[in-house]
Amino acid sequence: MRDYRRGAVAAIWGGRSERTTARPVNAPRQQGFARAASIAGGRLLDFVLKSTLLLAVAVLAVQAAPARAQPTVSRVGAGAFPISSIVVVKSVGGADIAYASGIPGTASAGDTKAQTLGVLTKLDAALTSQGFGLGDVVMMRVFLVGDPAMAGKMDFAGMMAAYSQFFGTADQPNKPARTTVQVAGLASPGALVEIEAQAVRPHS
Repeated sequence: MRDYRRGAVAAIWGGRSERTTARPVNAPRQQGFARAASIAGGRLLDFVLKSTLLLAVAVLAVQAAPARAQPTVSRVGAGAFPISSIVVVKSVGGADIAYASGIPGTASAGDTKAQTLGVLTKLDAALTSQGFGLGDVVMMRVFLVGDPAMAGKMDFAGMMAAYSQFFGTADQPNKPARTTVQVAGLASPGALVEIEAQAVRPHS
């Protein structure tokens, strides 16, 4: 009797054990997981390789780029007076910039037209000495004093008659931006005009 029960128990547990060990493995699912892992790994590797390549190209581009020169400032004096007649700043974004202090007219030259001719001739010479020309002028400010011969009004037409000989011509067609104002007086005695300018010359 005891042997019968023992055999029955063994048969029952043995059956369960056989059913457990004999349970089939889901092979297609495992293959799917393996395939997905392989694809993900390939994509990750591709991303890493592309990122490394782009980084290498960027580094080479930076190394191959020419070094940009640092800006330098040169000041041309105006004698013993505590200002510079012209200041040149070189290598600013691929260009040189010149700042010309106001040049006053000479009283002995005569009226506004004659003084303006003298001033622009001096401005041209000052710019040329630093490698610029009137064609490089991008901004100009003109200060006019009222002409006593015109009841104290500025002689704008006289200034323009001289100005038009230097700008907007067949030989020098460039025209700068400009401001023209009448002032009560200028520091230079007898001056009816004073002109300051900024010029820009791109590097070729």
